[in-house]
Amino acid sequence: MTVLPITIWGEPVLHRRAPEVEVFDNELRTLIADMFETNEAANGVGLAAPQVGVGKRLFIYKYENDDGAPPSGAVVNPVLTLSKVSGALPDPDEDEEGCLSFPGGQYPLKRAEWVRVQGFDGDGNPVEFEATGWFARVIQHEYDHLDGKLYVNRLIDRYARKAMKQAKKSGWGVPGLTWMPGVDPDPFGH
Repeated sequence: MTVLPITIWGEPVLHRRAPEVEVFDNELRTLIADMFETNEAANGVGLAAPQVGVGKRLFIYKYENDDGAPPSGAVVNPVLTLSKVSGALPDPDEDEEGCLSFPGGQYPLKRAEWVRVQGFDGDGNPVEFEATGWFARVIQHEYDHLDGKLYVNRLIDRYARKAMKQAKKSGWGVPGLTWMPGVDPDPFGH
């Protein structure tokens, strides 16, 4: 298994819809294994293929949960069904999110409290489970990457301005920027 570089906000693959996976083969299973290795090195709870520069509808997660879902898994070509997202303002203490492709930043964002996930594993077998609370947040966050969205694209104005100020100060927004988990300093201080 290989630790892969993580793309940073501005890399084109992060900002466009990833196409469906059509072939379930050893190349796909190797990508999934490498994504798990990369996620582990980055101290992440999830990672989508576009975050490692691959335009495929695939994400992995590693999150202990009380929903009866496996604590880690890969979901290929996922389809989500969500509960309604509250119209309340996000709580800075309870709703703060971060992203490995927007390293170091953490901003509050409201998410649906429940999600049903349907898709396939790396062998093409059906996968279906429900997620609640923070686990639901993780799933929605990774799924957004497959549609070319980062969580900062969903922030309310006040936090969106702060995020864009961070991006500008960091020199992001251009192609070719990555960071290497296990080599570069952990942007979240784990």
